Amino acid sequence: MGVLAVLILPLLVVGISGIVYIYRTVTHLMSKSAVRSKVVVITDALSGVGKECSRVFHTGGARLVLCGKHLDKLEALYDALNSVADPRATFTPKLVLLDLSDVNCIQDVAKEILDCYGCVDILINNASTKVKGTVQNISLEIDKKVMDANYFGPITLTKALIPNMISRRTGQVVLVNNIQGKVGVPFRGAYAASKHAALGFFDCLRAELQEFGVCVSTVTPSFIRASHVQPQASNWEASVWKFFFRKLANGVHPVEVADEILRTVSRKKQEVFMANPIAKAAVYIRTFFPELFFAVVAAGVKDKQKIEDEK
Repeated sequence: MGVLAVLILPLLVVGISGIVYIYRTVTHLMSKSAVRSKVVVITDALSGVGKECSRVFHTGGARLVLCGKHLDKLEALYDALNSVADPRATFTPKLVLLDLSDVNCIQDVAKEILDCYGCVDILINNASTKVKGTVQNISLEIDKKVMDANYFGPITLTKALIPNMISRRTGQVVLVNNIQGKVGVPFRGAYAASKHAALGFFDCLRAELQEFGVCVSTVTPSFIRASHVQPQASNWEASVWKFFFRKLANGVHPVEVADEILRTVSRKKQEVFMANPIAKAAVYIRTFFPELFFAVVAAGVKDKQKIEDEK
């Protein structure tokens, strides 16, 4: 009996692994088929997540409108996508110059986007501008720039494009947000404020557009790490907050985010939170035990200031 168990256990593990692999492969193919011939607009297509979304949706047969601030880099992305794609199964992407921090130009850009194919099926609001520093050291002008890029820009573009979706009674708007739209992290006040505002806006928009058949989705990673950066090995240090924030900062890879966005679009998920257990625990603690969360965060700030004073 013992020998039989030893022989069966590896086979069982291999069998389960095979089933999981097949399931993931099938669902991924089904997700791609769901976006075939759909008009998909991706803002900040030049970022890590933007490039991966472009790749995933392009190979899925979507009709892409790629938006970014630099035409030469957009053209390089265009060439990269076309060089590996099957021209019989894909559409040539359209390129549109867009700087979401320049709110005054967005209405004209929205018209240009609509002129590409006459409609928009899926809008992926991906652009994001970050700034780091204490609240008193960040000028109000920078605060406004961050709000323009992360809040006013995306909502202005969304407002310009959703009438087309409403009139057709179909469409989907996706916001790629950040954990700082759920919890505030010290030294990122302007960024966290813009992400809180964006999340609040799209939560309201979801309810308002439901009767028109337009789906609003939010995909919230903890942090999106650079493609070449690997997470540090986890270890408990003398200070609990150091471990806490290190785990919080170990974000997800852009490829993972793009794959999740594809699944979110195909299944019309309303909200997705991508994070490791420590980051998820931070959100729950902030919600149910706010005093504990504030104490941990404050201890981290004091420790950081102490280290800087010693330097």
